[in-house]
Amino acid sequence: MGLVLAGILAATAVMSGCSSKADADTKDSAVLTAKELLPLAQKEGNLVSVGMPDSWANWKGTWDDLKSKYNINHTDTDMSSAEELAKFESEKNSPPDIGDVGISFGPIAEQKGLTLKYKTEYWDDVPAWAKDDDGDWMVGYTGTISFLTNKSLVKNPPKSWADLKNGDYKVVVGDVTKASQAQNAVLAAAIAFGGSETNLQPGLDFFADLAKQDRISKVDATLANLQKGEVQVVILWDFNALGYRDQIDPAKFEVHVPSEGSVISGYASVINKNAKNPNAAKLARNYIFSDEGQINLAKGYARPIRSSVKLPEDVSAKLINNDEYKNVKPIQDYKAWEKAIKELPQLWLEQVQSKIK
Repeated sequence: MGLVLAGILAATAVMSGCSSKADADTKDSAVLTAKELLPLAQKEGNLVSVGMPDSWANWKGTWDDLKSKYNINHTDTDMSSAEELAKFESEKNSPPDIGDVGISFGPIAEQKGLTLKYKTEYWDDVPAWAKDDDGDWMVGYTGTISFLTNKSLVKNPPKSWADLKNGDYKVVVGDVTKASQAQNAVLAAAIAFGGSETNLQPGLDFFADLAKQDRISKVDATLANLQKGEVQVVILWDFNALGYRDQIDPAKFEVHVPSEGSVISGYASVINKNAKNPNAAKLARNYIFSDEGQINLAKGYARPIRSSVKLPEDVSAKLINNDEYKNVKPIQDYKAWEKAIKELPQLWLEQVQSKIK
């Protein structure tokens, strides 16, 4: 009887093998807890990220915690969202484990088959718009396009797009051909003047006008250049602008969300399907969405995606006043924005870059 039962069980296992393996793979990739991941991640012992430098949204706090709490070593190479996905795609021998990309690049990464699914323990706290359906990408924090102004170089810091247009200073926009932050600057200007993700022309026209006036600066908005006084006004995500302000001199710089309108978007974590340290990457993502991880991001002036997280008062005090966000709008049609991003680099080169002196 025991042999018969064993035979039946064995046959059943063979017949249901694919289903059982699929179920195991689904759990393995999507819903492991931090406790389950920890020994696996510690065995790997390392984490390699791209586009997650210490100075951006206080990633340093997260990497320090991963080292002190879990003994995971970390290295990063800073790059744009497009460059991150290109590296995911091309690097097979020594691939990065995790990246942080503009939200529109999340679906692209998924479509290209570059991502490893992992939902984290905080999946239900993340709004539907900020994640895909099975954990290929998840938005950890939001950013809003704003102006950072060096008050020692600009007498009247701009608080609106109209102020920016009527000024006599140079403006740093960034690399619109590949950087998500710069592309969203164009979208923000478009939104302010009646456009949208399906109509970027008002934004392109705005910057083309600045280019004709020789008011678009070719200087990179690095911390060093800001410290040296080589940047008058730069368009940045609010968390980057506030971070630069406080790193250099809060009294010297001013940050404002343009009053006519701006765009609020998010940055999504993507785990490389070919990650050398997949469990360390999953553990890192899980920590990013924990209360501690979300507060770390807020310390870097990024607004956490989990609204249930209570921020310390000293952290909240460093953020821009909520009143300045009243005309901020999220992207309504991500498919349209994805299409627009593919077309934007060429439109920028033709309509704006060609006019920059």
